Amino acid sequence: MATKTVLVVDDSRVARMMTRHLIEQNRPSWIIVEAETGEQAVERFQDVRPDFTLMDVNMPGIDGLEASRRIRAIDQAAVITLLTANIQDPIRHHADEIGIGFINKPLRVEALLAFLVEEAP
Repeated sequence: MATKTVLVVDDSRVARMMTRHLIEQNRPSWIIVEAETGEQAVERFQDVRPDFTLMDVNMPGIDGLEASRRIRAIDQAAVITLLTANIQDPIRHHADEIGIGFINKPLRVEALLAFLVEEAP
């Protein structure tokens, strides 16, 4: 299996650790880069150019949707998936406009595995 890089963005340290753990258990060769704000996400994306970005929606500063827009401005083909417990119609609409997917929180192993299989079989 090829090594991939994933950017995990969440203002919750616990959520980042859980996501990291799930990825490491299922894709041990992957490199995981973390960010805790939308601003950091954009910076890390520019520096690392990850294969995938898993992004929380609600964060201090710029939120996950705005960070996703900024990342799209850098790389139109970036694979971004929102992690949110709050998938309301306006968020779903904005995600569709940007061309990004979403996974419900709390993150379940099955949902993450489905994402991994779809994006990096």
